[in-house]
Amino acid sequence: MNNFLESIINRDPAAKSKLSVILTYPGVKAVFFHRIANFFSIAKLDLLARMISQFSRFLTGIEIHPKAKIGENLFIDHGMGVVIGETSEIGNNVTIYHMVTLGGISPSIESNEQRNVKRHPTLKDNVVVGSGAQVLGPIEVGKNAKIGANAVVTKDVPENAVMVGIPAKNVGTTTEEFKPYGITPISGK
Repeated sequence: MNNFLESIINRDPAAKSKLSVILTYPGVKAVFFHRIANFFSIAKLDLLARMISQFSRFLTGIEIHPKAKIGENLFIDHGMGVVIGETSEIGNNVTIYHMVTLGGISPSIESNEQRNVKRHPTLKDNVVVGSGAQVLGPIEVGKNAKIGANAVVTKDVPENAVMVGIPAKNVGTTTEEFKPYGITPISGK
């Protein structure tokens, strides 16, 4: 828990203390409740798992399916409107901003054919997903990749790529500082 909180403080200049992160960050609460819901999901107590997940959604505005696989130190910044689908897999030290969807692309018809099938994305370690981005389908986002605000990603993303636009296109690598909101410094300041 200490490493988790420290990782958030290192990524968020607004974080003043571990206590404030615990008490006021909805992403921390959502990850905490997900760990509990995931435990019950693994134990095949799906209804209880979904009830915990929905309670967490009510409290935080963040919906994480109990079966989603989440690595260490996930930071959901602000969080409102984040949706993480059932077969999503998230690596370590990933940062997700508000209004992000890790979703499927299959229509809601023929649901039985879609059960137990990978439908949602996999985010490898150190990925950053900017606000409003939609990462859709059973794709893989490589290590250290950055997804810009409001991008729509429907194809695999290579390691260290910077993806922007609709549909998202690779515009470079993450050798420079990445700005998840697409803001650049004002010249002369």
